[in-house]
Amino acid sequence: MKTLVIAEKPDMGRNIAAVIEPRAKNNRTYLEGEQYIITWAIGHLVGLAEPDAYDPKYKRWNLRDLPIIPEQFKIIPNPKTKDQLKVIGEVAKRCSHIVNACDAGREGQYIFALIQQQLKLKQPVKRLWISDLTAESIARGFAELKDGEDFENLTHAARARSEADWLIGMNASRAFTTRHQTLLSVGRVQTPVLALIYDRQKEIEAFESQTFYDVKAVFKQEQLEYMGTWQGERLTSQEQAEVIASKIKGKDGIIAKYEVKETKEYPFKLYDLTLLQREANAKYGYSAKKTLDLAQALYERHKVISYPRTNSNYVNEQNIEGMHKALHMLKSTSYAAKAEGADPRRVHINNKAVCNPQRVEDHHAILPTLKRPGTLSKEEQHIYDLVILRFLSHFYPPAMYKQHTVLTEVEGETFKTGIKELLSLGWKVLITQDKEQKKAKSSKKGKEDEEEESQEWNDRSFDLSPDKSVHCKTSEVKEKATQPPKSYTEGTLLKAMESAGKSIEDEALRDAMKDSGLGTPATRAATIERLKKVGYITMQGKKITVTQKGRTAVELIRHAGVELLASPEMTGQWERRLHQISKGEASADVFMQNVQKFTISIINKVSSQRQAPSSLFGGEEDKQKGKGKRSTGKAASAQSNKEGRTEKRSTQTGASTSTEAQPPSARSSLGRCPRPGCGGHIIEGRKGYGCANFKSGCQFVIWKEFAGKNISHAMLKSLLTQGKTQLLSFKQDDGSTNKGRIILLPEGNGKLAVQTEESGAALKS
Repeated sequence: MKTLVIAEKPDMGRNIAAVIEPRAKNNRTYLEGEQYIITWAIGHLVGLAEPDAYDPKYKRWNLRDLPIIPEQFKIIPNPKTKDQLKVIGEVAKRCSHIVNACDAGREGQYIFALIQQQLKLKQPVKRLWISDLTAESIARGFAELKDGEDFENLTHAARARSEADWLIGMNASRAFTTRHQTLLSVGRVQTPVLALIYDRQKEIEAFESQTFYDVKAVFKQEQLEYMGTWQGERLTSQEQAEVIASKIKGKDGIIAKYEVKETKEYPFKLYDLTLLQREANAKYGYSAKKTLDLAQALYERHKVISYPRTNSNYVNEQNIEGMHKALHMLKSTSYAAKAEGADPRRVHINNKAVCNPQRVEDHHAILPTLKRPGTLSKEEQHIYDLVILRFLSHFYPPAMYKQHTVLTEVEGETFKTGIKELLSLGWKVLITQDKEQKKAKSSKKGKEDEEEESQEWNDRSFDLSPDKSVHCKTSEVKEKATQPPKSYTEGTLLKAMESAGKSIEDEALRDAMKDSGLGTPATRAATIERLKKVGYITMQGKKITVTQKGRTAVELIRHAGVELLASPEMTGQWERRLHQISKGEASADVFMQNVQKFTISIINKVSSQRQAPSSLFGGEEDKQKGKGKRSTGKAASAQSNKEGRTEKRSTQTGASTSTEAQPPSARSSLGRCPRPGCGGHIIEGRKGYGCANFKSGCQFVIWKEFAGKNISHAMLKSLLTQGKTQLLSFKQDDGSTNKGRIILLPEGNGKLAVQTEESGAALKS
């Protein structure tokens, strides 16, 4: 009898057939040769059943029917792909052995396991485990097939992940939706990710900018000129800063301290998927999902990169030879000039920045294959370029710098200078053009960075004589303001998800957190897309912001007392436990028992929660949507089930966060309406802050944007309680700035004006 090979997708199946059965007959849904029959899934052919498969009463969403905890989970074929499942079952009858050739990862393992369970396949199973789809890798993979039993722990982890997501998604979504009469999507990974975004936005809104002053001076020693920044406690008085600037201008000074040390900058780590997504978002503005799709096309269709859904930045010893071959291949491509400058001797088994087998899990870092790229789309080319340049950089020497630290003293005042003098570009010769483009795009940011950090001297040497005096050529006072935390972009959110929300600068510690991040490299893009789809977040350019519905959902979850559901760190620990299950270091049964207990606690706490006013969820559109879904329960249930059964297309359901323990109606109140005789609460809308008594005729509203300023929660509080904001800087048409405050006019409708500091006059805008 023949051997059945089950690939994950048709393209993969055809690639495999071209190597192991090149003369196979094409039967459209499978290929048949002398030894092998090769067929394929189309993603998930089988998934977890809907709740009504256990009891028809679950067709309607009812809080009293919760929790739904099946004794044994039922699986059902996907009706859209049931014909392909039938094909697999029929050809399996003619085969004595099976090869699982689905993607070499947790979810590929689960796809095969569900097919095997549904069709009751009893044949012995071998596992094809490869990292790229080149003919060479496929041939080697079939020559080294592994026993299917070796991957049982990975199957247990995949099954536990799916069933845990089903339990949380189905029960929590139904509980919060029925309790608050609005469709609310809640889940194991999605909710804590939304909580990260919510908390960051709350930090930004609560931030009060403070004005301060820097004193800058240009010093000259013979032909050498350099800039220094005054050292001391932060100056909040412009007059004091002006005194220092005047005091030193035109005066001579000395070098109080001068240190020089040589530093090396080594190439950045090879790409894992998350790092590739972050870079593509920063450089090209690509969403996480778009980068994943492009990388998947380079892997599956073009076969020019290795398996992209990896969480490793390193390679194994056996990959080193392949890296040298790939380098040689690149010498006959458009990358020839860069490849010719590379030194193969720099990449070897003892180079721990590249080869570190202990840090490689299922797959090594993303590498180019030995296949030359054909015609790629512009966007595919962008991703391929990133992979190639990162790969080549490790064949180049480190960049070499001299770091100069200077303390200059004039009239008793000390100024600090940091100079980063380039000695040798090393690997950075590969990215000098990119750097120039980046500087042109953000020249302002580059200037500020240069002043605050080291000034780069790339075209000249810094020849300072510490024993000679210097002359203060010029000095000036620069007004600055403290900056709020930055809104998340998809790139920075991916970084936060990787470390479960912890801000970790140390690279080794950040790597250690990978096993306990939010989701996996393969699921993070889908989680972000899911948050957009359910209306919890929106994009403002690259910035991610939380909608009113997203805010309220988080606050309801935290107020219900199920903080774990919105805790990035705790959910990260769940992911770590799943990783341990995949390695045979933890029990899937114990994990599921804990998930069941947590599910029961969610239902108990939500049941006693007070219903939130519908006005807290945003527009009528959400409200109507919630009603429609809730009455049948079908569409929302299907969506929740979708989350519970597939890691690749989407992930768990979600909500946002607040640490306060007040009811949502009180918590969402931003202050009392100042309109005489009203007594209502001010609540936040999309474009402004208005009175909750608007249905009773109160027209008080303060718009979020006024006179070029965004009205933050802190500014709103000052306006409502004091009638004015703190002192602010306003730019004029001629480029100058004036000091003033935004004031609330006494007309009782929320109109604002700017009161300048000089005249005290209120100028309406």
